[in-house]
Amino acid sequence: MSASVSKQEEETPSRKRDETSAFILLTVFLAPLLSVIIVGGYGLLVWIHHMIFGPPTS
Repeated sequence: MSASVSKQEEETPSRKRDETSAFILLTVFLAPLLSVIIVGGYGLLVWIHHMIFGPPTS
């Protein structure tokens, strides 16, 4: 059992490079893109709601 644990803990250079690439993809590209899509989608939803029902009045 200890042999399998030490094998799992072993980091190969290609695996480390893959993990670094995945981290950069997620943090630099995917997270900002998802944020823009979510905020833009919400803004579009509010805009359409205001077009249909009118702006909020006090």
